[in-house]
Amino acid sequence: MGGAVVRYTFLIVAFLGVLGLAVIGWVSNDLHAPGPSTTETALVLTHGSSVEEIARRLAEAGVVRRPLVFSLVARLSGKARRLRAGEYAFPASISAFDALTRIARGDIVIRRLTIAEGLTSAQVTALVTDAHGLVGDTAAAAEGSLLPETYHYVYGDARQDMVTRMRVGMEELLAGLWAGRASDLPLETPEQALVLASIVEKETGRTEERARIAGIFINRLRRGMRLQSDPTVAYAISGGTEPLKRPLTRADLEVESPFNTYRTSGLPPSPIANPGRAAIAAVLNPLATEDLYFVADGAGGHLFARTLAEHNRNVRRYRQRD
Repeated sequence: MGGAVVRYTFLIVAFLGVLGLAVIGWVSNDLHAPGPSTTETALVLTHGSSVEEIARRLAEAGVVRRPLVFSLVARLSGKARRLRAGEYAFPASISAFDALTRIARGDIVIRRLTIAEGLTSAQVTALVTDAHGLVGDTAAAAEGSLLPETYHYVYGDARQDMVTRMRVGMEELLAGLWAGRASDLPLETPEQALVLASIVEKETGRTEERARIAGIFINRLRRGMRLQSDPTVAYAISGGTEPLKRPLTRADLEVESPFNTYRTSGLPPSPIANPGRAAIAAVLNPLATEDLYFVADGAGGHLFARTLAEHNRNVRRYRQRD
């Protein structure tokens, strides 16, 4: 009788062992098998979500087949305590194990927002407002105070924090470049340099021209000549809310505005856009040139002149292209 009990006990234990191994094998195969998704799946996991909630959302999104297996393995492996909130991008057919590992590592999506040089602060604010994943409102930013750059952020970051990063970036850049400026510039403050840099930024997008155009404006300031910059007139008319979507007219050049550098001497009262590093550097270390004039050449660049007579010839050449 006792021997029979031992045999039955042995058989039960052996059966349970085999069953356990089968279950473990099945779970392992299920955990590492390709998932059901056929395309990349984006999912935002919120703070405070339990393992079961995360597993359920992954299953609803089609990332994992069996939320119970995901939850069980997360708890048994100790990864349940390391699951992090955030936005995740799960590739097509990702396994439940790889999805679990990705969340435990916190491999959240890093988004990018690129601010091009020469945008007004109103335009930059609009881009920040439209950026997917940012939250909250933004306060109005002073013209020229935001550094054009590519900014990285994650889902849930505050819009105002993004704008603050841009403002601090511009302050630090301007301070650094101002410290290395050329001597005897007709610019008394970093803010004046920023104003002139915004004009240079709007005048040309060509790297090889910035320092030369900056040199021309510096020459004009030294001689007490008006800057006569078309972009300042466009800003006077549009107010910086959006680009002027038409050519300037002769009547525009007569508009009464402190930004109209055809009618007012010296610098405008504030920047007309947000200049980039290259434009600021060009203003603070301009090309030594005798040029006083420039006009568009019709091919994206400019023709330069030292005298008004030479400039007028360049203007005629430009008009003959039309």
